[in-house]
Amino acid sequence: MANLIYSAIASLDGYVADEEGNFDWAAPDEEVHSFVNELERPVGTYLYGRRMYEVMVYWETADTLADQSPSPERDFAEIWKAADKVVYSKTLEQAASARTRIEREFDPEAVRRQKTSAERDLSVGGPDLAAQPIKAGLVDELHLFVTPIIVGGGTPWLPDGVRVKLELLDERRFGSGVVYLQYRTSN
Repeated sequence: MANLIYSAIASLDGYVADEEGNFDWAAPDEEVHSFVNELERPVGTYLYGRRMYEVMVYWETADTLADQSPSPERDFAEIWKAADKVVYSKTLEQAASARTRIEREFDPEAVRRQKTSAERDLSVGGPDLAAQPIKAGLVDELHLFVTPIIVGGGTPWLPDGVRVKLELLDERRFGSGVVYLQYRTSN
């Protein structure tokens, strides 16, 4: 059975974007990006809402900027393109990337079946979509990169009204002050 992993880069006060929707402060440096690549390599399918997909689809063509992009970015582009993508959207008409299908509704039972049949892990991206499988008890691991900044408000990385017991599996501190925390859920 595959794991469903929710990964996020957040401010110290728990936001993935500030009150204006900016998240430029969350851009990983080469050390963090290389580490993220190793975490993402086993992922076979990404689950996205429309907004997160529109941010991530950049990686479909990022490797064409080979001379302009650092090596970890080119590596991530290859990892991202090799995975399947499922985009949950009521408004997106057509996918802008290969290996992508659009679903109109998030169906917890369909994701449960996908986890059971998948040979590689699944990753859910974006706090709005991630709230649904978290509330349904489908998320197996949470990977959090805490960025050394306080933004004072914005989009929280976790939903309100959910209580889940966690077991710390790993932690790592980076030269930039970013701290990585990996937890397993006790669902």
